[in-house]
Amino acid sequence: MGRPTVLVWEEWSIEICGIPGLKNETWGTQLFAERCRMKIIVAIKQVPERDAQVRVDAAGKWIDESGLQWALNESDAYALEEALQLKEKNGGEVVVVSAGPERVGTTIREALAKGADRAIHIDCDDLGSRDALGVARLLAAAVKPENADLVLTGLQSEDLGLGQTGVIVAELLGLPHSTLILQVEKTETGLKVKRELEEGWFQTIELPTPAALTIQSGGNKLRYATLMGIKKARTKEVRRVTAAELGVDGAPVVVLERIALPQKQKTTQMLPGNAKEAAAALVEKLKFEARVL
Repeated sequence: MGRPTVLVWEEWSIEICGIPGLKNETWGTQLFAERCRMKIIVAIKQVPERDAQVRVDAAGKWIDESGLQWALNESDAYALEEALQLKEKNGGEVVVVSAGPERVGTTIREALAKGADRAIHIDCDDLGSRDALGVARLLAAAVKPENADLVLTGLQSEDLGLGQTGVIVAELLGLPHSTLILQVEKTETGLKVKRELEEGWFQTIELPTPAALTIQSGGNKLRYATLMGIKKARTKEVRRVTAAELGVDGAPVVVLERIALPQKQKTTQMLPGNAKEAAAALVEKLKFEARVL
């Protein structure tokens, strides 16, 4: 890594761009190198609330959306938080993009209230019929003109859980990318990120910018929208575009044939061995079969 950039102001010096020793001092004007400022795109999705009573629709191809309450997808909320923290440390702009019908506007306003600067709403009523590639094409077409330094998405959506959209967006935009990200740090040469691996292991890697990352839940503490943030969100720009205006074909490559609610069943399994062996076997099953630990 080269020498850190140093700004001198009346015998004060600060190191910038995420180099150790950075002090965000201000003397009337915030002293940040222009190259540290980042334009960050965050793709967010509106999903049914976790405790919603989900019913399959009459066609058996999707859920019945009538009467459902909607919320911001959890890992997308962590992606937004990561973007806002990067902006606070380095300066720049956070732009959220979301695809869906009119109701998605409430989730967009929530993101704006938390601190995003503006938004792009891809207005489409057929999001449920589009596969991961189709959704990624919409997002990529909408954000490409922004020439962003960083594109963030959540690791996966809580409704479908495919975990594909973010990496497909990266491929369509021709960006280096990484997944399962918990922390992002701006460096002099690009980004340093912390990835979550299996069994408590982590990996730290460096990437150039522009780049795309999919964010894992739990890396930061989520913020709440303040009253002032909610008021400011009403005046922030929300640009609306349609799939037709983006020139994106809605024909899916993968077709969802049928969905069904899981069958309820009760089974009993006896764990052999002494108390210590049975406890170890139980923990193993809770971790890797039930996935509740």
